[in-house]
Amino acid sequence: MIGLLNKDDAFERNQIRMKIILASSEIVPFAKTGGLADVCGALPRELEKLGHEVSVFMPMYRCVKESKSDKFNVESTDHRLGIPIGNHVEEGRLAKAIIPGSNVTLWLVCHDEYFNRDGLYGENGQDYQDNCERFTFFSRSVMESIRILNLQPDLIHVNDWQTGLIPALLKAEYHKNPVYEKIASLMTVHNLAYQGSFVSEKMLLTGLDWKHFNYEEMEFYGRLNLLKTGLVFADAINTVSPTYAQEIQTPEQGCGLESVLQHRAADVSGIINGIDGSDWNPAVDNLIAQKYDHDSWPAGKAACKAELQKLGRLHENPDVPLIGIVGRLATQKGWSLILPVMRRWLADPNNHAQWVVLGTGDPDYHVVLSTLQQQYAGKLSVTLDFSNQLAHQIEAGSDLFVMPSEYEPCGLNQMYSMAYGTVPVVRKTGGLADTVVDASLETIGNGTTNGFSFTEFTPEALEHTLHRATRMYYEDKECWRQLVNKGMSQDWSWTASAKAYESLYQRLVTKS
Repeated sequence: MIGLLNKDDAFERNQIRMKIILASSEIVPFAKTGGLADVCGALPRELEKLGHEVSVFMPMYRCVKESKSDKFNVESTDHRLGIPIGNHVEEGRLAKAIIPGSNVTLWLVCHDEYFNRDGLYGENGQDYQDNCERFTFFSRSVMESIRILNLQPDLIHVNDWQTGLIPALLKAEYHKNPVYEKIASLMTVHNLAYQGSFVSEKMLLTGLDWKHFNYEEMEFYGRLNLLKTGLVFADAINTVSPTYAQEIQTPEQGCGLESVLQHRAADVSGIINGIDGSDWNPAVDNLIAQKYDHDSWPAGKAACKAELQKLGRLHENPDVPLIGIVGRLATQKGWSLILPVMRRWLADPNNHAQWVVLGTGDPDYHVVLSTLQQQYAGKLSVTLDFSNQLAHQIEAGSDLFVMPSEYEPCGLNQMYSMAYGTVPVVRKTGGLADTVVDASLETIGNGTTNGFSFTEFTPEALEHTLHRATRMYYEDKECWRQLVNKGMSQDWSWTASAKAYESLYQRLVTKS
């Protein structure tokens, strides 16, 4: 089952060739609601480059089924599934496609009643009532497909609550079958706040023995919790940044599961996400006004800034700091901090900083931002939508990027920003703490700083940090260039992250 790579590859890295299954509820570019999709679209490609055989599983959603012809090149197959759900059997089938930029096969689990819907998890702000049933079907389909497709994996890598049942099925039901007995499992937590919590009666749908519905395994305050299930049964747990791996073991960020994670502390680790260098790279980006690299960024960013000011109907002034924000309009993303600071800065006639915002979320924030834009035309541009092109243009044209999250498992925009020579201003939490080094006398002196950060989750802390950043922008061009150059020279690609996953997989496989 496990063979060696060639000498120039595996022996130099001291790694073994593995067969890996990755299961996820969303994968770029097929279906996406958040960063989970980005990770599960990029990691398989990088693992393949390292010489491993990777198969990926995702539900066949309507957005894939009804995509423009040939966009995803989905092929039907003759593989049929009969999946027990509670006291009945649901019929499904498998389709397949290829992850773009690779030879990795994506297996799509088809069941129109479950997945042929407008949303992935719900509509109009409400979760689908049968989500437990839908993702039990998906999880069991992955397990059955291993046998049907003769995949013989060394390891199954599951992601978030939607696939949390898989490690339990592996340990509690399938382990007696020789096909499955040596398969290791890894669970990645992308956001601990989303847990897949259902009324206790839903336990019947899983098909697992009721004896597992206890406080040490699948039960959580009288409810079935699929995230906890995965955390308990997986051979190892990881999160998308080292700091977040520590934070979720505390009452402040453990979302009630901190004791479960503390109990498994020896098996919990963190690997920072990477970014897609073929997409987020100003040297090759066709979506921005002028391409640029580490050497040509002053002229390139100036052109992109002028274009962004024009697009946002801002005063076209190259000398004022332009502050970018892209993402969900939610308290978790720090909007309770941003708005008080933004109001004060916009109202101050002596403060010429400009703001450009792209995102959707809480309707209250929509109303407030729309009102502020009308009041301060020329200083604030707001787009209450999502535009991939505008996201690229904001990263390229802004001087500063603000990301003061209450918590942030990894975060990608701070890395996009640094790759584009845009200096991040972040709160020191999760992946933001792992990637952004605050500008201080010491870090400026030793050349390690690449941005600005603060600790307290208050408007005052954010405002003080923004004052530090804009003061440097205006008064110390040499230090500013140092920050930009440092961020642009760092490797934010998936290569290092994939090698860290490879090492983690190897440890699990050799133990199993």
